[in-house]
Amino acid sequence: MANQDQKRNHVFLIIILGLLSALGPFSIDMYLPGFPAIAADLGTTVAKVGLSLSSFFIGISAGQFLYGPLLDRYGRKRPLYLGIFVYLTASICCALVHTVEALILLRLFQALGACAGLVASRAMVRDLFDVKENARVFSLLMLVVGVSPIIAPTLGGYISVAFGWKYIFFVLAGIATLVLIAVHYTLPETRKPDPEHSLRPGPIVQSFINVFRNPQFYTYALTGAIAAAGLYAYIAGSPFVFMKLFHVSAKQYGWIFAIVALGLIGASQLNSVLLRTYKSEQIIKWALLCQSLTGSLLFLGSLLGWLGLFGTIFFIFLFLCCQGCIFPNSSALSLAPFSRNAGTASALLGGIQMGVGALVAAIVSLLNDHTALPMSGMMALCALTGFTVLLLGRRVIRRRASIEKVDAQATEMIRTS
Repeated sequence: MANQDQKRNHVFLIIILGLLSALGPFSIDMYLPGFPAIAADLGTTVAKVGLSLSSFFIGISAGQFLYGPLLDRYGRKRPLYLGIFVYLTASICCALVHTVEALILLRLFQALGACAGLVASRAMVRDLFDVKENARVFSLLMLVVGVSPIIAPTLGGYISVAFGWKYIFFVLAGIATLVLIAVHYTLPETRKPDPEHSLRPGPIVQSFINVFRNPQFYTYALTGAIAAAGLYAYIAGSPFVFMKLFHVSAKQYGWIFAIVALGLIGASQLNSVLLRTYKSEQIIKWALLCQSLTGSLLFLGSLLGWLGLFGTIFFIFLFLCCQGCIFPNSSALSLAPFSRNAGTASALLGGIQMGVGALVAAIVSLLNDHTALPMSGMMALCALTGFTVLLLGRRVIRRRASIEKVDAQATEMIRTS
C-alpha cells in the first residue's frame, strides 16, 4: 500500500512538473495558427510576426540564467511564483497590443516568466528522484509536455477563427493562473533556501563556468541543444511552409502539428521502455544517427521537389520521433554530475538549448525564400552537427574518466559502446 501511495504521489508530481515545463511550449505552439490573422490585424507580414517567436526564444534562453541562481539561493517555489506572475501579466498585455513591435517586446517578457517553470521543473527532478531514474522521469515529463503540441495549435486555430487571435493570449493567461494555484497548493518545496549561494555577478558567472567545464555536461548539453534546434527550425518555418506554400487552413495546420507531435510523444515513451535494456548514452547515439539521415532526406527531397505535403509531413514526423529519444537522455546525462547546484546546471542547460533554438529560429525566418529549404536545411544541419558533437565529446569523456576519479553515479551512466 505504501508503494502504491508513493507511486501515485510521484505521478502527481510529474504531472505538475510537466505543466510547469509546458508553459513555454504552449506559448509557442498555441499562437502559430494565428500568424496570418496577427499579420493582417497589425498591418505587417507573417515573417515579421515570426520575429515575436524569435524574441520569445531569446527571452526564455536568457531568463534561465537569472532563475538558476535564484532557485539555488531562495529555494524552488519563491522564484517560481515570480516567474508565473510575470508570464501572466505579459500574456494579458500581448492581447492588447496594436503594433507588431509591441508584440515582439511583450513576447520577450512573456518568455522571461515562462522560463521559471522550465528551470524549476528540471531542478526538482534532480531533487526528487535518483540520478539513475532521471532519464525515465524526463521521458514521462515529455508525455505531459508533449500534449501541448497536440492540443495547443488545434485549440489556437479554433480560438483564432472563432474569437480572434487576441483571445489566444487571454487563454494563456488563464492557464498560467491555474498553474499558479496548483504550484501553491500541491507542489512541495524540494530544496530549502541556501544563503551560501551568492547572487553577486562574479560568483554567479564562476558557478556557471564550473558547471560548463564538466565534459559530461558540455558534451550532452551541446548535443541535446543543437539537435533540439532542429525542432525550433520546424516550429519557425512550419507556419509558412504549410499555410502559405501548401495552402492549408489554420485548423488544418493545427491538426498537422498535432499529428507530427504524436511522433515526439510516442518516441519519448518508447525511450522509457528502451531504458530497461540500454543505457542513455547508447540510445542517444542511435537516435541522433537516425535523425541525421532523416533530416538529410527531408532537405534533399525539398531541394529536388520530390516531397509534396504528405511527404514533408512524413519526414518531419520521423525527425521528431528521433527527438523524443534525444531530449530525455541528453537532459539526464547533462545533470547527472550535479546535486547541490542543480538549479544552476539546469539553468545553463536550458539557456544553451533555448539560445541555440532562438538563433536557428531567427535564421529560418530571415532566410525565408518562399520555399521549404530554410526549414528543412536547418533541420538537417542541426541533426548532423549534434551527432558530430556527440562523437567528439564522448572521446573527451572517456579520456577524462580514464585518468580521473569522477562521481560514481555519473560515470555509471557512461558506456563505451
